[in-house]
Amino acid sequence: MMASSFKGLNLFGSGGHRFVNRRRGRRVVSNASAQGDPVVPGTFESGDWEVWVEVRGRLVAGSDSSLWVLRDAILAQAAFGVSEGTLIDEHGHQWVDMKLLSYEETGPTQRGRDVSVGYVVVFGQLSGVL
Repeated sequence: MMASSFKGLNLFGSGGHRFVNRRRGRRVVSNASAQGDPVVPGTFESGDWEVWVEVRGRLVAGSDSSLWVLRDAILAQAAFGVSEGTLIDEHGHQWVDMKLLSYEETGPTQRGRDVSVGYVVVFGQLSGVL
C-alpha cells in the first residue's frame, strides 16, 4: 500500500482513514419538482452527478498543539479560492481536479497516550459555476 495524499500532501496519514465514493450515475428529476406543479407526471435526466469523495478517519497526534497542526493543514486546503488538485487513495487510485470542500469533526477529542479526533473530509470535482 502507498500513502494517500491530496496535492502531494499527506493530510490523513496520522491515523486510519478510508475513502468513500458518493452517488454516481445519472441525475433524474421529477417533472413535478422542476416545474413546481405537483400534478405534472414523469421524470427527466438532468446530467451526471458530480464526482464527490469522502475521506473518513482519525487525526492522531502526540499533543493538543500537534493535533491543531494536522487540523490546520486540512483547513488550509479548504479555504475559498484554493486550487484543485489530485486526490490519491492508499491503493493509488486518483481523482483529478478535486477541491477540498469541507472538514467536519465527528466527535470530541480523545485524550490518552495520543490525542485524536474523528473527521470527515469532502472532496468534489465540480463541473461548473452558477
